[in-house]
Amino acid sequence: MKKMILTTAVLGLLAFTSCKNDAKQTTDGGNSTSVNVEDELATAKTTFGVRGNCGMCKSTIEKAAKSVDGVASANWDVKKKQITIAFNDDKTNEDAFHKAIAESGYDTEKSSGSEEAYKELPACCKYDHEMAMSVEE
Repeated sequence: MKKMILTTAVLGLLAFTSCKNDAKQTTDGGNSTSVNVEDELATAKTTFGVRGNCGMCKSTIEKAAKSVDGVASANWDVKKKQITIAFNDDKTNEDAFHKAIAESGYDTEKSSGSEEAYKELPACCKYDHEMAMSVEE
């Protein structure tokens, strides 16, 4: 019986400690509200087309966008060939995202990808330079 109680307590403790709350709590006049930290950093959002093929492209494109100071989040949609970036417009602008993504080897709506970086991409990431960007579903 003691083992069963101890096991239940340990499992309960593990479940409790493994729950992670990514939102921070703030108090406003006695009312507790949940605020996403990324939303506090992002004052603007943009979406534009980026050529690419696969999950490895997604990783590289998002990493390039997130490398720009002031970016709160970046998500490239493989099917739509679009990236959505939330950012602080006091720290950066859309041109910086196009430049960073192009330097990683990918074409955007405003910038051609670096040929040197493109040559270093894995075979599955060698996209067609004529492929449509911002594909609508």
